[in-house]
Amino acid sequence: MISVSYVQTMSRYNSWQNRNIYDASARLSDAQRKEDRGAFFRSIHATLNHLLWADQMWLMRFGAAPQPAARSITEGLAQFEDWSALTAERTRFDAHIESWADKLEPEKLQGDLVWFSGAMGREMSTPKALVITHIFNHQTHHRGQVHALLTGFGVKPDITDLPFGPPLFAG
Repeated sequence: MISVSYVQTMSRYNSWQNRNIYDASARLSDAQRKEDRGAFFRSIHATLNHLLWADQMWLMRFGAAPQPAARSITEGLAQFEDWSALTAERTRFDAHIESWADKLEPEKLQGDLVWFSGAMGREMSTPKALVITHIFNHQTHHRGQVHALLTGFGVKPDITDLPFGPPLFAG
């Protein structure tokens, strides 16, 4: 389904687009970033917190990161209240994701990942390759929501299209 090269490329894309969205979000005031704009997680700040928390949770499930401080989706929305702390942790964790991807062996893409899902309230078992694909798809989905919220504030992030950005392909 996927290759190590795919994971490495998507980890680079993830870092590039997080920098893009965070740079655009930094043009807003803290109050604007935290304003309830009717999005699924209400605000830009909460959505970005959710993305970071979800990445931390998924990498923890792969044995590649410690348990995040927040223990639930709801707690994850406010894991970092301070913008500078959130930005610094996002940057640090994106480097961690890239490092994990760069060290990934093909056999780690095989088999199922088994974990307890708090959201589903039960143990889950899903092919690892599908879960890894989900990690990057989840990022893209919620960054798209943040992109729309930024547009509503009159802020335009830079280009998001993978073929038109910096060289990212790891193959």
